[in-house]
Amino acid sequence: MKYVISLLIVFLISCSTSTSDEPNVSHDSDEWQIWAYSKAAPDFIGEFATIVGGDGKVIREGSNGWTCTATLEMPEGGFETPQHGNTLCADEEGFNWAEAYMTGGKPNMKRDAYIWMLNGDMGEDNTKAGVLNKEDSAEGEWIESGAHLMLMPKDPSSLDGQTTDFNSGAPYVMFAGTDYAHLMIPVEGYYNYQAKQ
Repeated sequence: MKYVISLLIVFLISCSTSTSDEPNVSHDSDEWQIWAYSKAAPDFIGEFATIVGGDGKVIREGSNGWTCTATLEMPEGGFETPQHGNTLCADEEGFNWAEAYMTGGKPNMKRDAYIWMLNGDMGEDNTKAGVLNKEDSAEGEWIESGAHLMLMPKDPSSLDGQTTDFNSGAPYVMFAGTDYAHLMIPVEGYYNYQAKQ
């Protein structure tokens, strides 16, 4: 697993989300959502992924087994930026993990899965699952992430012994010791939204 992670890090160093091709349309339009949500993954995945809109309906059929969507409720007029939607791209196993997390169930996966979030997210407590407000977070554990890839292991204990330090720049474990433990893999721009430590 360490070899695979090393290869991913080398590749991901060059990944970043560009807004230079953002369409000049309403942020609640299908066109903008397709652009924004597909940017959560590298182009070679996002351009061929199914896109699910803010209303939960498929607005573009994909061909590669990946789906990109927002995980937060879309406000009137749409999200200000792709980051504001906590946009992600995942395959079926990745969504199995995500659904379990969002409903408080235990992930039941056939294999490890990856979830891309190259648009970043709006923040979460690094130790306690489901804490989405900074005020409710443990001191020093709030992280508002920039671009990253996540490894969701079938066996969370396989991450035992990995660091939980999210300030080092290295991959680290979020929700260590729980059913939701997963490896966060920072890429270029990961600390764009995080206050300096």
